[in-house]
Amino acid sequence: MEITASTKLLALFGHPVGHSLSPQMHNAAFGRTGLDYRYLAIDVKPEDLQDAVRAVRALGIRGVNVTVPHKEKVVPFLDEIDKEAAFIGAVNTIVNDGGRLKGFNTDGRGFIQLLAEEGIEWKGKNILICGAGGASRAVSYYLSEKARTLKIFDLDKEKLEKLAGDLNRIRNKKNVEAARDVLDLEGIDILINATPLGLKETDPLPADPLKLAPGAVAGDLIYRQTPFLREAQKAGLRTFHGLGMLLWQGVFAQELWTGVRPPHEVMREALLKGMQGH
Repeated sequence: MEITASTKLLALFGHPVGHSLSPQMHNAAFGRTGLDYRYLAIDVKPEDLQDAVRAVRALGIRGVNVTVPHKEKVVPFLDEIDKEAAFIGAVNTIVNDGGRLKGFNTDGRGFIQLLAEEGIEWKGKNILICGAGGASRAVSYYLSEKARTLKIFDLDKEKLEKLAGDLNRIRNKKNVEAARDVLDLEGIDILINATPLGLKETDPLPADPLKLAPGAVAGDLIYRQTPFLREAQKAGLRTFHGLGMLLWQGVFAQELWTGVRPPHEVMREALLKGMQGH
C-alpha cells in the first residue's frame, strides 16, 4: 500500500521492541482492509517516556500500543483512562482524539476472547492463577465476575492480598481468594500461568499440572509452548497458550483506533508467520 500525505500513524512504545510481532500483525490487517494507517515499533527508553507521549500529541499520532516496561508508568501522562485500565493500573492502548489521550487495557478482553475461541468454558469454574502482576490483574478482572471461585498465588504476598481484595470489592462478592501455595490443586478446573516462568527452558514450573484432575485445563499467557504446557499435555490435559490473547488484544486495540473491526484471521496469519521467523 502506498504511503500518502494523509496516512495516519500508529505506534508501539516499549523497550526493547525489536522482537515485537505487532507491526506485522497490524499492517497485515491494513493491507487487507485498505485503511490508510501504518504501524511502527518505536524503542522508547524509560527516561524518554514522557517526551514520547508529548510527541503523540505534537505529531498527531492516532494511537499507540504500550508494552513493557511502560504500561504502568505511562498512566500519569494521559488525560483519561477507562475504568478497566484504572483497576488494572496499566494501559496497553492509547487513543488520540484531537490531542486528548485516553488509555485503555485490551489484554483482559483479549484473554476472554481466546477462551471463547478455544471453546473453554470458564463461567462457574474453579480457577487458579499463578501470579498477581499486571497480566494477572487484566485477566482476573474478567474471570472474577463469573468464576465459581478464583484463587490467585504469588510470592509477593502484599501484591497478592491487594489484588484479591480489589477484586472482591469491585465484584461485591467473596469468590476470590489469596492462595497460600500452589501445591493443593484439588478441585481446580483451570490453572493459568500469568508469570514469566517458562520464558526460559530452565525456569521452574509455576505449578505442577500433574496434580490436576483429568478433564482440567492448563493455560499459559506466554504465547508459545512452555515446559509447563508440555507437562500438562503429558498428563493428557487440555492446554492453551497466549498467542490468541496477543491476537485479540491487538484486534480490540485496532478497533479503538479506526472504528472498524479488523480481519482477525489475517492478523493471526501474520503472527504465525512472524513466530516462524523468530
